[in-house]
This record gives sequence, C-alpha cells and structure tokens, in this order.
Amino acid sequence: MRSVILAALLSSAAVATSGFATSALAQGASPAETKAKADDLEKLQGFKSTNTAPAPEIPQTGRKADAIRKTLGRIKLPEGFKIDLYAIVPDARSIAVGPNAGVLFVGTRKTKVYTVTDRDKDRVADEVRAFAPGIDFKIPNGVCFSKDGVLTVVEQNRVLSFPAAEFFYENPDVAAGIVVKQGELIPAGEESYNHTARVCRVGPDGKTYIALGQPYNVPAPEKLELYRTHGIGGIVRVDADGKNREVYATGIRNSVGIDFAADKTLWFTDNQVDGMGDDKPPGELNHATKAGENFGFPWFGGGAVRTVEYKDQTPPADAVAPVAELPPHAADLGLTFYNGKQFPQAYRGGLFIAEHGSWNRTEPVGARIMFAPVSDGKVGAPKPFAEGWLTGDGEYLGRPVDVAVLLDGSLLVSDDAAGAVYRISYEGDAR
Repeated sequence: MRSVILAALLSSAAVATSGFATSALAQGASPAETKAKADDLEKLQGFKSTNTAPAPEIPQTGRKADAIRKTLGRIKLPEGFKIDLYAIVPDARSIAVGPNAGVLFVGTRKTKVYTVTDRDKDRVADEVRAFAPGIDFKIPNGVCFSKDGVLTVVEQNRVLSFPAAEFFYENPDVAAGIVVKQGELIPAGEESYNHTARVCRVGPDGKTYIALGQPYNVPAPEKLELYRTHGIGGIVRVDADGKNREVYATGIRNSVGIDFAADKTLWFTDNQVDGMGDDKPPGELNHATKAGENFGFPWFGGGAVRTVEYKDQTPPADAVAPVAELPPHAADLGLTFYNGKQFPQAYRGGLFIAEHGSWNRTEPVGARIMFAPVSDGKVGAPKPFAEGWLTGDGEYLGRPVDVAVLLDGSLLVSDDAAGAVYRISYEGDAR
C-alpha cells in the first residue's frame, strides 16, 4: 500500500514541478559552486541522483546533553507534567511533525533543515541529521506538512516542496520541487537580514500560508504600497504548485507563528514595535476570519498603542484588533492548537505559544511557553505553562521558538539558544 501511495505522490509532484527551474544564487559561493547546487536541485526534480554524501549524525549524548537535562530540572510545569530532552538539534527553530511516521523536521535561520527520528518510539531521538544535504538552503526557517505528507520548506526568498519526505529523508537524494522560485517570494531588492525567518502552514483549503515579516522596526510611508502589493508585513497564500498567489492579510509587523483552529480560521502571533519602553506596546495574538483583513500596523505599534511615526495619520477604519494582548517585548513566536488527547481536557483546543524572550527590555521577560484556552473562537487570558529558562539575573538558559504536537499527544518545544528540542508529557489523569 505504501508503494502505491508513494508512487501517486511522486507522480503528483512531478506534474506540479515540471517546467520550473531554479535561479538560486548562493551568497559567498563561487559561480561553479552555485551552478553545481542549481544542477543538483534540477536533478532532484527529475528524481536523479546527485551523488551527495550522507550528512553526519549529530551526537545525542555527552556533556551538552547532560547540561541541557540539568537546565530542564529548573523548568516549572503544572502538576502532572514533565519535560525531557527529545533531541539535540543545532539552531532549532520552526518544527513540523510528519503526519505518517512522526518524523520531526526542524528549520533553522542558517543553511540547514534537520530530521529527527525516534525509531524505537521511546520518545527520545535516535538519530538527527541534516535533510537534503545536496540542496543549498538559505534561511530555511519555515517547515510545514500537508495532510498527505508533502513537506514545504520556506526560505528567505524561495519555497520548495518534498513529497513523501518522511520516507525519502534517509537518502541524501530526495524528491524535490520548486513552489516559488528564488527571488519571487518577495522582490529581491527587499531581501534583508532582519525579520526574514518565514513560517508556514498548509491550510484546510490545501493552500500554503506564509507569513512575510517586513524588515523595519517601523517602515517609511513610501514602502507601504509595495509591501501591501506583495504581502510583506502580512500573510500570503499560494496553491500547492505555487499558482494563484494571494495576499491574505496585511498590517502585520513580523509574525513568526501561525496555525489553524478546528473551525478552519487562522490565528497568529505578531512581534510589535521596539524602542517604546519596557512596558509598551503589548505583543499580539490575532485571529483572521476571512481574506483581506488589515491588522493595523504600522499605525498601531501593538494593541491600541499608536506608533510615533504614524501617530498623526488616520489608521484604517477596518483595522482588526488583537484577540489577546501578550507581555510587552516577550517575543512571541511559534504557536499551535493542542489537538492531542494526552493532556487534560482543559488544554484541548487551546493554544500553546512560545516566547523567545526580550532583547531590548531593561528587565527581560519571556523565554517560556504560554497557554491560552480557546472556545468558540473566544480566547482566555494567556498564562505561563512552562517557565524557568530565564534566571533571576536575566540570563537565558534557553530560548523557546516553536511548539508542535507529537503524534502521541505530547508537546514538542524547539530552542535555538540551546540547540535542542524538548518533549513535554503528561502522566496524570487526562480525563
């Protein structure tokens, strides 16, 4: 049966990606190296070997693992919950759990995507390796799966797809397709080192939703029309083959966390304006109920707080306010609806949110996992669920980035400072 499903997926991918060619330019690479990488991706689209050597395994034991487990002993959780080291993954950022075998794919802000395999299902990783080592990734932060097992990787300015990634990942050569060519996700002239870590989700409509952070603290007025047109500072969606691109939402400063609720509506975090003081503006949890909504940036810096730059301008009359405010400058990133059954009923259908922690606050906050109950589209006050990575002296022992539900109903948490993925499980009565 698997071979039949796999053949169908590959056939679909071949149709979807035929005619695409990469124009990727590897920064710092020689012309020969750049051409070789481009040729390798073209080979993978045609299911041909690149003769790339397997990536080395990332060690899962030793001093680093011991030190991380010591830190986890400090983490405070509600009664009945526990946290363990799931995997050591360098620079771990956005995470996506494969829908078939539960293989974990981990994006980074560097040049690699990693696979995490738990072969014996003891809920600890047995093997961590770089995925598709023959591909020259550039900031492949965004990873997400479709229900039928196609992995999407969103880079700074390109989108790739990998059908049946859970079954191909062990081979350096993987079936690959180009969804959006290099330089066509945003105009090449708008590429920046700031707010360039994309995130994605495949929606209930089968389209891929991608959040595109705008590069400024607050952009100049002359940038607004360009950004609105391309969905920079917003969320765009495309078909699985990259066609029918649409700007789904605007007025967003820099969202690094999006997910769909059971009612098929989109929720997302938004990192708000820096430099306005320790206690303003608040972070945002937003709820998009239809295409075309504007969420108020740059007229609003967060919540109802007006930006200095746009305080004398009239904001859009239809600007959508956040459904919940989050602590100022906590850097709310990844979020996920809890759709498992392992945790108690009070958590089911609610939102877990990863707070990365402050960088420009005199007294840091964040570096924790928040939880907000959600019912009938209404959200309760977000409260700390897992905390302890930020010491009383303001030192970060870890910085959570993303959250995802494992197939057994436990919660995975990525941490790019420690270079790790944690697993939070529940051992009490889940009724």
